[in-house]
Amino acid sequence: MPELPEVETVCRGLAAKLEGRVLSRVDQRRPDLRFPFPPNFAERLSGRRVDRLHRRAKYMLFDLDDGNVLLGHLGMSGRMFVQTAPAPEPGPHDHVIFETDDGTVVTFCDPRRFGFMDLIEPGGLDGHPRLKDLGPEPLGNQFNGPMLSKMLAGKATPIKAALLDQRLVAGLGNIYVCEALWRAHISPRRLARSVAGKRAERLAPAIRDVLTEAIESGGSSLRDYVQADGELGYFQHRFAVYDREGEPCLTDGCGGTVRRLVQSGRSTFYCPACQR
Repeated sequence: MPELPEVETVCRGLAAKLEGRVLSRVDQRRPDLRFPFPPNFAERLSGRRVDRLHRRAKYMLFDLDDGNVLLGHLGMSGRMFVQTAPAPEPGPHDHVIFETDDGTVVTFCDPRRFGFMDLIEPGGLDGHPRLKDLGPEPLGNQFNGPMLSKMLAGKATPIKAALLDQRLVAGLGNIYVCEALWRAHISPRRLARSVAGKRAERLAPAIRDVLTEAIESGGSSLRDYVQADGELGYFQHRFAVYDREGEPCLTDGCGGTVRRLVQSGRSTFYCPACQR
């Protein structure tokens, strides 16, 4: 599933093409994805101007000129492609097609249909069930060691599981949690409450740094993910531990070997020699 850097990269690519443009045509090609589309979805979007396109956690938010907000989630295999009209004939997995007043065509392709779209009425953003319980953004100005320490205090779950809880920190996923814990030299097995304090002071900037670097690299292309212009991300070439089971740890002087374990049904990659 695309994580925060991938969604941020897609949003930035779409914003360059859609902000300030009017959706002259919206083609909804099936009644549902992961969930049914809202009633009159295409009709309510047609003729609307996109004033702003941004991200919250792993969600795309399109602010429209009538106060409504189009919320989108890429799911496991969703992709947003930007082309110039006339676009090719839609493929079997091209489920929503947006065309703007300047001839830009944006296609939402989702072979596995775990993605979804919704329309949020004016004033309903903060109370939307997908958004209302989300934690702070890890790239926000207020996210730092003391904040993270406070959030982790008293939590008896492993730190890896705690960081994947979207109610604690919004947008973090498996890849970047593994990488951040390695950078902070913290074991994914360690209880979250024991990370409060000095360890949280190391972990918070490690989270920010790995996310920032991943965004600069266009995200990580694993399986289905590509950027809005069709280009692949390349942060996967900079993984220190993720998907590197059995390879040497990259920490200078460590001498350890990357291992894999399963936590809450997900693969965790770490170095037991330098992550404590």
